Amino acid sequence: MPMVYQHNINASTKLGVWHIAEPEAFFLAMVPVQREISHPHKRLQHLAGRYLLKELFPGFPYDLIRIADTKKPFLENEAYHFSISHCGDYAAVIVSTQYRVGVDVELIAGKAEKVKHKFLSAIEQQLLEEVPYFPYSIFCEKLLTAAWSIKESLFKWQGAAEVDFRKHLQIHALSVNDNEGVAQCIIARDVEIDLPVNLLFFNKNCISWVVSHI
Repeated sequence: MPMVYQHNINASTKLGVWHIAEPEAFFLAMVPVQREISHPHKRLQHLAGRYLLKELFPGFPYDLIRIADTKKPFLENEAYHFSISHCGDYAAVIVSTQYRVGVDVELIAGKAEKVKHKFLSAIEQQLLEEVPYFPYSIFCEKLLTAAWSIKESLFKWQGAAEVDFRKHLQIHALSVNDNEGVAQCIIARDVEIDLPVNLLFFNKNCISWVVSHI
């Protein structure tokens, strides 16, 4: 199945989402498995992400991808900045030749409610309950999944280890309509960095992404 969503964010940055409906052989004809993955579906997700890199930027040197200690994939020469996320039957990729990027895709589900205290401060939980035109009593699963996805995107953008999601990745404002949203966030580590994070809801999933200069 082709990309279900593509967004050319700017002249040097592209975002794509792929619905994985193909067999493994479809992807292997274009990209190799770069590490040992025993679980068939996880291997399929891995291949779909690499395939999508080539779909967005045909010249992407996927064979030069390395994995950092934080498990963040990267290119040593940084000719491309990129981020990959998988969830269920979807793979999401964002690639840029100029900007640092982060992306995350999540299935909208109730699991975020059970662990919200682990990644959201009390102030952030209150913020979600007061999002205009998006009643928390109706949309709590969407909002909590979005908040988790936002913080995953921030985590991938900054690329550092030992990050406290409540302390270091902070959501200060969130606006959402039926299908889209934007969060104003701060990465509060050695130096505070203000970052907007974009959101999109689709097919019972939430995707978030960050694009910013290093």
